[in-house]
Amino acid sequence: MQCMKWCLLLPQLSVDAWPSFTRHAPRQRVLDPPTAQASSHSAAAHPIAYSRDGGYTFTPYEGNPVIPSNSSQFRDPKVIWYKDHWVLVAAYAQEFEIGIFTSPDLKEWKHASNFSHTGLLTLQWECPNLVEMPYLDSEGKKQDDMWLIAISVNPGAPLGGSIAQYYPGRFNGTHFEAVDNAARIADFGKDNYAGQFFYGTDKNELPVYLGWASNWQYTQVVPTGDEGWRSAMTVPRQTYLTKAKRIGWKLVNEPYNLEPVMGSQLASNNSLVNGSLTVDFATVDSNALHWEANVTGLPQTGISDLATLNFTFMSPTTGEFIRGGYYLGGDNPFFIDRGGAKGFDNVFFTDKFSTNSLIDGDSWRMSGIIDRSILEVFLDGGIESATVNYFSMQPLTLMVLGTSNMPKGANVSIRVNALESAWANMANEGDGLVYGNQIANGTASESKSRLFGVTL
Repeated sequence: MQCMKWCLLLPQLSVDAWPSFTRHAPRQRVLDPPTAQASSHSAAAHPIAYSRDGGYTFTPYEGNPVIPSNSSQFRDPKVIWYKDHWVLVAAYAQEFEIGIFTSPDLKEWKHASNFSHTGLLTLQWECPNLVEMPYLDSEGKKQDDMWLIAISVNPGAPLGGSIAQYYPGRFNGTHFEAVDNAARIADFGKDNYAGQFFYGTDKNELPVYLGWASNWQYTQVVPTGDEGWRSAMTVPRQTYLTKAKRIGWKLVNEPYNLEPVMGSQLASNNSLVNGSLTVDFATVDSNALHWEANVTGLPQTGISDLATLNFTFMSPTTGEFIRGGYYLGGDNPFFIDRGGAKGFDNVFFTDKFSTNSLIDGDSWRMSGIIDRSILEVFLDGGIESATVNYFSMQPLTLMVLGTSNMPKGANVSIRVNALESAWANMANEGDGLVYGNQIANGTASESKSRLFGVTL
């Protein structure tokens, strides 16, 4: 298992604790708290290293390790600032414990508490995040902030392999107390793991996280390995806590500001009732779409179990497809089926997923993103979400959205937009590929012209 790698930007770094940083600009001061590699029989520990050049090179701290341990599976540290001290969470992976440590200066650490044996245990815990989280009530009004611990588990997720779970609760600077012992899964698909929250964002913004869009059950054998890559990331997502109908606490997540990549509108329909809409997006260079569907005017009773809003993406060349749909009656099930894409066959590559998305009031909505090999859907404003990979032999370039057996008085509005490539400005002019960091003389470098899309 590979550990998560991250660094901490320290503009507020104490010059008393780190006097050698005084002559360097704040954004050049970077701290790297890696997990020291351990064999299966030796103990893991947490050393630190520091950078004076914005993270291009690092110097190990002479007092390492700053957090020793007796566990061979002690890893994935994540650091936040809490009022007047630093807080670090790290996983004792096979003990099913998250250690919470505090420090005034990032060098001297004290064990404060453990959070353990709650929710799904599976075979190991890893990649913890501790985040202050806004709580919005059912009317969207902001209440007192909560805290949240997110933990990734693997293997042994309900659908197999890896998944992330989360715990709403309260944190006092040393101890985290969950609201209950329930297991809450962050995604009803199979390909959203080890999500990491961004820190240092604007206080007025909702917390943002990014997940790894794959699963350890099959990520090392997916067909894109022949092309030199095996997985991707989810779109960045903005998050908050709410209490959903009959369910209680939910971590809501929706795409974070798609405006920079939102392309032209390909289709819309303000009254798609008991009909269908077909969108040909073969000319969209990115092969990526965003769509929204809003259902309004729903009665409180009498909705047929057959009332449905559904979508299908298909290849006119091979007949391959992926599809999904929502039933507005009964217990409101929603499904995704990736079994019609034929580019990958693996016993662990589960092809069908479902959840229930209860209607609260007289409306319901769905949005989604499809890219060349990933589908992300967000139900009723992100109260439920799913992330699934798919691998087709040929690109899926037709979308069909449809409704049937809708109740009298209900209305469905649809909008479909192309999404532009986020990498286009970084592509090589010769072959159109994005090469990323180039390693030379032990340091990483990136063409600034390609990185920022301008001539420098």
